Amino acid sequence: MGLAGTRLSFKNNAFYYRHRDGRWERVGTDVKTAKTRAALYNDPSGVYGTTGYWLDMFLVDCEARVKAKQLSARTLSDYQQNAVPLKIYFGSMLPESITPNIVQAYLELQARAGRPVRGNREKACLSSMLSWLLRTHQTPLQVNPCMQKSGTVSNPESKRERYVTHEEYRIVHEAAGRQVRLLMDLTYRTLQRPESDILKWTPANVMRDETGARVIRHKQHKTGVLLKIKLTPDLARLVDLAIGNVPVLHQPIVHNREGEGYTYSGIHSMLTAQLRRINAKREAKKLPPIPSFGFRDLKGKGATDMWRSGIPIEQIQLLCGHADKATTEKYIKARWSETATPNQVAMV
Repeated sequence: MGLAGTRLSFKNNAFYYRHRDGRWERVGTDVKTAKTRAALYNDPSGVYGTTGYWLDMFLVDCEARVKAKQLSARTLSDYQQNAVPLKIYFGSMLPESITPNIVQAYLELQARAGRPVRGNREKACLSSMLSWLLRTHQTPLQVNPCMQKSGTVSNPESKRERYVTHEEYRIVHEAAGRQVRLLMDLTYRTLQRPESDILKWTPANVMRDETGARVIRHKQHKTGVLLKIKLTPDLARLVDLAIGNVPVLHQPIVHNREGEGYTYSGIHSMLTAQLRRINAKREAKKLPPIPSFGFRDLKGKGATDMWRSGIPIEQIQLLCGHADKATTEKYIKARWSETATPNQVAMV
């Protein structure tokens, strides 16, 4: 099987890799996968023990956690994306040589490059990797230099405060195509994440609960919260019209003419293009443009409108899937602030 020089052995119908410290690790039953892993472990480029090496090992561990359903695929994808610039900057350093000052210098560099928020996300990835090393005792690392108590301060981030008015919603909704309108309405009514939840709904998510009421049942991708959303008459009409008279069980509710689901970037670009067309017409009429917004802003609009109409914050929290009521309050109030009334007490 060509295992010479790979430090691999085949026994009990599986491949095992012998580490330098004498430890044996099972690396699967597929010879190609085992050799790929061994090549990484054998370190032909001389990066063993560096931050770049451990970032690769961390991603391997994350892949295993995704398969074991202990980590979301989206988180893994984020880590994989963030690891690329981290390897360029920190790759040749040993983890134990990274200090809070070096981390802070990286954050400041990203801010000057016009990507402060991206730098924060990359620092969070590096912190997760270093915390993994601390937990697994694989290096002499003693302290995570990315933690706030170590003295690092993340780049400031502005909150998303865009509140889409009823008029803006109506103008775009009337001009948009059927599937854009559908995703707008489902996001506004259910307060679920369009990119990771709603676009994955199929007729299989529509069922009856223990009382016999029709609901949309799903597990939120980000929070893991299992949620049942009652199909009120308005929401039921939306869903039933989208599904049609002959449901295709695993066809996405929001789908194109061929019955295929959309990527979030794909359907978001459709909304963006519609906004451009609307604003071009408004400019010709000397009307002010409608500021840009995305489907995610409609989740915030829906929560804010519920709050303003007197719906208890706990009910909005349940629908959003927030673990903490304070999160829901901040989420709403970032998009809406009351107008203060001055002191009108007459001085007599």
